[in-house]
Amino acid sequence: MEKKTKSRGLGRGLSALMADVTPEDSSTADAPRRADMVVPIERIHPNPDQPRRSFTPEQLQELADSIKEKGVIQPLIVRPRPGDEGAYEIVAGERRWRASQMAQLHEIPVIVRQYDDTEVLEVAIIENIQRADLNPVEEAAGYKQLMDKFGHTQEKLSEVLGKSRSYIANLVRLLSLPDEVQGYLRDGALSTGHARALITADDPAALARQVIKKGLSVRETEKLAKKGAAPSGNSGAKPAKATAREKDADTKALEGDLSAGLGMKVEINHHSGQESGRITISYDTLEQLDDLCMRLSR
Repeated sequence: MEKKTKSRGLGRGLSALMADVTPEDSSTADAPRRADMVVPIERIHPNPDQPRRSFTPEQLQELADSIKEKGVIQPLIVRPRPGDEGAYEIVAGERRWRASQMAQLHEIPVIVRQYDDTEVLEVAIIENIQRADLNPVEEAAGYKQLMDKFGHTQEKLSEVLGKSRSYIANLVRLLSLPDEVQGYLRDGALSTGHARALITADDPAALARQVIKKGLSVRETEKLAKKGAAPSGNSGAKPAKATAREKDADTKALEGDLSAGLGMKVEINHHSGQESGRITISYDTLEQLDDLCMRLSR
């Protein structure tokens, strides 16, 4: 089988990888793909770099029951396991593989691809993003990985993944929240709407605790964030100087949108009372710098 080249165009490459990733829930797939072969289940191994390590037992059991009745409808995507002839490593479909073990299958259908390590990780991230049970923080982290690790632009992700640009931008902005607030979002204590309102707050963690304790609506949370609500217990403190140096909500939001769009950290420093300022773009690799130069020269 002819190997894929590493120097692939972003648009065509991402679209091609997307075509290989099928819905995780094989029991509801309408158009099963034809497998290349059937492989003994013990010759298939999980991807050690799989970004998602958590598999809900109840959902695995439900899928295992479906596989007992209907078999594995959608084959796994695998690649030859390096250094182990006749063995394969899962690229996409580890959940089906685990459920098949629970269903005591001896063989499983696979589609073989000659992916390199970079493409394996890329496909694994794409597959995870498509999962219905991802929390907003996990989904946002997936988009950010695709932009940071592989240089995919927000516009290209929007086009290929079928999501609006604003949807992706707003999710990625959630990653700027403190770890405590992201934890509330993961656990379902806060909704995505609540979290978005907290991004521009002076103290998002304190306000999040207040929102949860009082059961505030998203609209009420937005009003508190705009007022710059601070936790009680700081009587006598004079935060005027500190808040004077804080960036306004519009500037923070613009920084988040630009960072999500470029896949790089963007900092805006606007001179108070003037129309001038400075934009700083930080890049992690020379590839990101090249991509930025190409965009600016168009």
